[in-house]
Amino acid sequence: MFSAANRLSIFVDGNNMFYAQQKNGWFFDPRRVLEYFTKEPELMLINAFWYTGLKDAQDQRGFRDALISLGYTVRTKILKEYYDDTSGRYSQKANLDIEIVVDMFNTVDQYNRVVLFSGDGDFERAIELLRSKNTHITVISTEGMIARELRNVTDRYIDLNDIRERIEKVDSL
Repeated sequence: MFSAANRLSIFVDGNNMFYAQQKNGWFFDPRRVLEYFTKEPELMLINAFWYTGLKDAQDQRGFRDALISLGYTVRTKILKEYYDDTSGRYSQKANLDIEIVVDMFNTVDQYNRVVLFSGDGDFERAIELLRSKNTHITVISTEGMIARELRNVTDRYIDLNDIRERIEKVDSL
C-alpha cells in the first residue's frame, strides 16, 4: 500500500530546461528522468507534466507524441514574439508559468512530493504555498540558472550535473 508521503508528481518547465541543458552542453532523456525519480519501490508516480512553447501547432510533434507515450501530460502554448526597446532585439516566450502553477494546485490532493524542473524565480510563492500543505519540494536546475528565491524556498535542490549520469540522453547504437 502506498502511503500519502510516497505519492509523486513531476513538473517540467520544458523551455527553461532546454536552456539549462544547452548551457550544460548535454540533454536529459525524459524516460530516464521518470525512471530515476521513481526508482524507490515504495514511491508511486501520480502525474508527470511537460510544458513547452511551440512555433506552430505542428512544432515538436514527434517529441510531444513520444512524451505522451512515456506517460507525460503535455501542455503547450504558441510562442509570442516580444521586442526589447533597450537591446533592439526580438525574443520569443510562451509564458507557461501559470499553467504549471494551476496544474500544481489542481492536483495538490493527489501527491505529497513534487519534483519541479525549473530555475524560474516566479515559482517562489507557489512553492511556499505547497510547502505549507506539507508537500516536499525538490527543484532541479543548474548553477547560473536557478533563481536564489526559488532555491531558498525549496526543500531540496539538485543540480542537473549532479545526476547527469543517471538521466543523460545517450545515443543508441
